[in-house]
Amino acid sequence: MKSYISTNIHRVLFSILLISLFPSLTAMASEPPQYTHGLTVHNGQLLRGGKPYRGMGANYFSLFYRTIKDPSDISYRRQLKRLSQSHIPFVRFMACGFWPVDWDLYLSDKDEYFRRLDRIVESAEENELGLIPSLFWNIAHIPDIFGEHVDQMGNPRSKTCELIRQYTSEVVLRYRDSPAVWGWEFANECNLHVDLPNASKYRPKVIPRLKTASKRTSRDEMSSEMMLAAFKEFARTVRAHDKHRILITGNSCPRPSAWHNTNDKSWQPDTRAQFKEILLRDNPDPFEIICVHIYPRKNNNYSGGAKSLGELVKTIREVSTRANKPLFIGEFGSCQSTTPRQNREEFEELVAAIETNNVPLSAFWVFDFPHQNSTHNVTFENNRSYILKIVGEANRRMNRQRD
Repeated sequence: MKSYISTNIHRVLFSILLISLFPSLTAMASEPPQYTHGLTVHNGQLLRGGKPYRGMGANYFSLFYRTIKDPSDISYRRQLKRLSQSHIPFVRFMACGFWPVDWDLYLSDKDEYFRRLDRIVESAEENELGLIPSLFWNIAHIPDIFGEHVDQMGNPRSKTCELIRQYTSEVVLRYRDSPAVWGWEFANECNLHVDLPNASKYRPKVIPRLKTASKRTSRDEMSSEMMLAAFKEFARTVRAHDKHRILITGNSCPRPSAWHNTNDKSWQPDTRAQFKEILLRDNPDPFEIICVHIYPRKNNNYSGGAKSLGELVKTIREVSTRANKPLFIGEFGSCQSTTPRQNREEFEELVAAIETNNVPLSAFWVFDFPHQNSTHNVTFENNRSYILKIVGEANRRMNRQRD
């Protein structure tokens, strides 16, 4: 026993001596890796180039989609340049087709498909603009490509999961050396579709001309178990090829009754503790980011019992801090049913909450998307152009704080 104690005392003394003689050793151990490309997380902090980072970007939903539909549409060249010049540092976009029919080009002519995506990545590189590609935006319709049901998202041996692994591998391997790519996102708002008490009313749409299934059954109702299984396949595949860039679920803020949806198939409002539990469930390891989308709600009926946008952002930020995971508000914007003046006030309230709570990463919805002209579309020419100015100014303030 004496020998054991004596040996350990000597080890402790030796360690203390090493630290006193070589203090740089402990400093080196805590220093983050100096990755030159993309965003990373170290000790719960979002980093770019090894330094703490905060930024507010834009959702450019149709950045790639429009050139899938029309290869002559190269409007992104001018638009990415203008965004960069306006202090918008990155864009989140749909890096795939939306409907099953939109995957035809990829399935029939990969060279042409990736040639079009290459040009977008090259344009982002030229303009020093970051990209956050969402690889399976409309995930519920991926099984339709193979005549499978949605429940095959949870089957690793399904053709659906095989495509998830294949496409993820091809995209990550092709662009992992690009300085433009900041992170990898799985899909858009999967969590809003899971465990619904009235799931039969919200099965994926049936539009045969777009190559969806011709009918739906209970097997097309998404569960949290299926969602988490698909997350796992995606994350494992990315990490096989890229060890450091951030992984993002693409989820929205959990529904106010998400915990009860899962546990007792009811719409009873969740407590704050239940909200936090679901928030962490929906953003599991190895996803290093807590991802939510936030919009104003009527009657201030927010998740976790929050009574305002500011309180909701603060609550989520507290959860992300305790979990040692940076927060990404992947979408935020105003309520589409209010007046232009109210829209601006809501947007300014959200930007203030993001800045006040030191949210590392966020992106407004949505830039250059004519389909939503009457609700959310932001351009340099329309009546929502002020949003670009507000976001640009916010980024300048955050840059001054970093400096």
